[in-house]
Amino acid sequence: MKIRFGYVATALGLWDASPSKTITFTRYSKLPKNERIEKLKSITAQNLQHTKRILYYNIAHEIKLYRFSSSLVPLATHPEVLWDFLTPFKNEWEELGNIIRHFKLRVSFHPNQFTLFTSPREEVTINAVKDMEYHFRMLQAMNALDSGLINIHIGGAYGDKSNSINRFHHNLKKLPKEIKKHMTLENDDKTYDVKETLIICEKENIPMVLDYHHYMANTGESDLHPYLHRIYNTWNNVYNVPKVHISSPKSEQAYRSHADFVSLDFVLPFLKMAKELDQDFDIMIEAKQKNLAMHKLIEEIAAIRGVKRISGSAVEW
Repeated sequence: MKIRFGYVATALGLWDASPSKTITFTRYSKLPKNERIEKLKSITAQNLQHTKRILYYNIAHEIKLYRFSSSLVPLATHPEVLWDFLTPFKNEWEELGNIIRHFKLRVSFHPNQFTLFTSPREEVTINAVKDMEYHFRMLQAMNALDSGLINIHIGGAYGDKSNSINRFHHNLKKLPKEIKKHMTLENDDKTYDVKETLIICEKENIPMVLDYHHYMANTGESDLHPYLHRIYNTWNNVYNVPKVHISSPKSEQAYRSHADFVSLDFVLPFLKMAKELDQDFDIMIEAKQKNLAMHKLIEEIAAIRGVKRISGSAVEW
């Protein structure tokens, strides 16, 4: 069983390399009209340059798994802005894509919690489609659709989970099929547990991303063990191996919050369970210390008897 590791958005330790610089709409509105687009272009140029630096950091450390910041383009989906962020940066998007393909990187996006398809309000669904289109267009501009995925949560229950699930299936029909082909769904820490998420994924033919920390915070009636094989099977028609999210609680009092690093003791039961299936998979680290937490966890896992480190960010067990 081979496990590759990755992290989210920012490579800590790189100087001034945030890929998420932005500007509020209020501040944008106060700029002279002839300066507004130039400001958006300036920030986007910085974010794309910093992303390129991060990708090269990943390559140097043999990190094949990376989640882009969703804030690469400021105000990209704001209804009063809606600017062309692709044409002015055609070369930059293509350069990122060339790096991804040449070094066979696995990339993804994770839109925010407001991108959901369970709301009874039509405008929420319309905005969710727009946000998915925004992320899809970035993957398309990078020519990274072969392996690039967009991960979201199911959404809220609105006091009636059964109706909300039916609404999810109905509202999802408004998402273009070419975008749906690149989406994944993840179990959450409060509402939709592993079993509920899995059933929806199987019905919609969408790969499921297992979040182990969320599972521990919201187990519902599910014992994870009998579901893991089915979760893996949702990836059968996808270019890549299954993906799992890993983090650990900040404290008992703040159980749902992510800690700075990942506790090996917390995740070891899952790793041993996965070992029984003996199937390759990828782990996205969601700890606050990002790449630093990833490096630390890899070293700790590699020290386990029977585990062999096979690259800067992968082990074999």
